[in-house]
Amino acid sequence: MKSSSSQLNTSNLPQRYRTNFAHLYFDIAWFGVLSGSAINFITVYATRIGATGVQIGLFGATTALVSLIFALPAGRWLDKPGRTHSVFWASIVYRLGFLFYIPIPWLLNAKEQIWVLVLLSLLMGIPFVALSVGSSALFADSVPVEWRALVAGRRNIVFSVMFMITSLACGYFLDHILFPLNYQIVFFMGFVGGAMSSYHLYFIKPVPAVISHPITTTFSIHKEPNPRGFPVWLTAIRIDVLATKFRSTLIVMMIFHIAQYLALPVFPLYFVRYLKLSDLNLGIGTALFYFTVLIGSTQLNRLVGKLGHKDVTGWGVVGMAVYPALLALSSLVWQYYVVSIVGGLAWALVGGASTNYVIENCPEKDRSSHLAWYNIVLNASILIGSLLGPLIASTISLPIALLFFGLFRGLAGIAILKWG
Repeated sequence: MKSSSSQLNTSNLPQRYRTNFAHLYFDIAWFGVLSGSAINFITVYATRIGATGVQIGLFGATTALVSLIFALPAGRWLDKPGRTHSVFWASIVYRLGFLFYIPIPWLLNAKEQIWVLVLLSLLMGIPFVALSVGSSALFADSVPVEWRALVAGRRNIVFSVMFMITSLACGYFLDHILFPLNYQIVFFMGFVGGAMSSYHLYFIKPVPAVISHPITTTFSIHKEPNPRGFPVWLTAIRIDVLATKFRSTLIVMMIFHIAQYLALPVFPLYFVRYLKLSDLNLGIGTALFYFTVLIGSTQLNRLVGKLGHKDVTGWGVVGMAVYPALLALSSLVWQYYVVSIVGGLAWALVGGASTNYVIENCPEKDRSSHLAWYNIVLNASILIGSLLGPLIASTISLPIALLFFGLFRGLAGIAILKWG
């Protein structure tokens, strides 16, 4: 095996690999269209028709709740033969939900629309769990290990570019077409992007040379002896993991994720009701954010080589504290653009290093069980942050809440650096 993906010779690549790679690139390109349109603007739409902070928080909280409940059944379903088609059908059912976004403005009043969208988010969360659990396994099944870094890197670039182009296009449409038709066009774009992504997923096939790894689910059944005498139901979810050094990693990452998701439901409220940004402004800001994520990612390997994954994650989280803090002090659109640029650079560090930081702290022979606990912590943090953040913001003013969330993120970064 080559030591570097840059040394791989694509001219000798078997045709079955080329076909898989092409469909993986097209899959992520169309997913970038879905993400830059419907997924990116749904909370903005809900905010514009009068959604409260708590209702905005429910969009993330419902998905997290479903993930906590259904990840184990989804993993068992996907472990059966025919995993490729299972992932494909999960993507079809999940993305069909975006089709229902389109007629909602014609059929319901504003208050009814908000709760129907929350309900749709809850129902779509069930197939989304299966899709998210199975997609990484499908990638491993279809890409030889020596090619995974190269293919994953190219997919990240394709996704970022398509996300930026789509968010800019949607911002333009939203500003130049009458409401609500403008959002219905954006939702239709998202549905088409999701459908085309699923189309390419269908053609991604396992290749014989790839050794598949078991899916990491929310829980991992422990079949070893039970020397600590834990109850059977606790043993099944590997409660013994919490007695290891990995507990410290879980604690600091939970602090970070709660701090991260406290602010996310509040951002649309601040953008629309305080800064009064247009949809074109939001599209430009999102594009700038992902452009700097792309630029920052090019320097990630160099920084990790000097500091390590833990310190890059910690300092990145400290940098993420700047986004809500500076946003709270902003009143002009150009300030929002500057904040987006800074936020993208910080997220490039966290998004690129945090997963590897967690993996480094997992024992190699028991990695899946430790990662399962991290998934539990992640989804619990999303649930807590998504519900608690809007409640805090409703108690105090939006700018003060953002300053508080920024401080909390900074403390989370310090906790990772000191105790992670």
